[in-house]
Amino acid sequence: MKEIDARGLACPAPVLLIKKSIETEQPDQVRIIVDNDASRQNVTRFLASKNYSVTMDSHGNDFIVTGTIQEGGISEQEPAPITCEISEEDQPVIPHKRIMVMISSNRLGRGDDELGGKLMMNFIKTLKEMGNELWQLVFVNSGVKLTIEDASSLEDLKELEKTGIKILVCGTCLDHFKLLEKKQVGETTNMLDIVTAMQIADKVINI
Repeated sequence: MKEIDARGLACPAPVLLIKKSIETEQPDQVRIIVDNDASRQNVTRFLASKNYSVTMDSHGNDFIVTGTIQEGGISEQEPAPITCEISEEDQPVIPHKRIMVMISSNRLGRGDDELGGKLMMNFIKTLKEMGNELWQLVFVNSGVKLTIEDASSLEDLKELEKTGIKILVCGTCLDHFKLLEKKQVGETTNMLDIVTAMQIADKVINI
């Protein structure tokens, strides 16, 4: 079963996530968690249009929508239109922006590598000052070296992850540097996931 946690994402982001999953992975069963009614309705309609039978459970403010593919497989017909009308009750679900920070180096700036390393450590330590607006950290190229065992930044990144900040680490980059087995924090990901996250983010900061 493919599981997607889309809590904190406004419509149409949950539908885009489940659409990407169906197009790339074609799961027989998919479960998505959302926390607003507009997303619940649109996810349900989208799954039904793709020939999934749909069930829905609720836990507190969360809706758990489960789709199971029916006989005949995934439909190729055009999905139902997405309507993102959110009621006043749903508005407080996302009280802040979603900022993605993409880190493409293990050093900050150019000139002196030792200084650049120290500046990057200070930068990561200070990221928590962004508060609830910090949504995701994405590490690419030599930035993935900040996520491996013995990295000075590791404990700070683990603390950020514990607060709910999603950390994505480029799998191709880890493989290039022969560091796949040394990654200690975050989710190994691919460029499609990174690009999709960029589409959903309100703002992307490149470091």
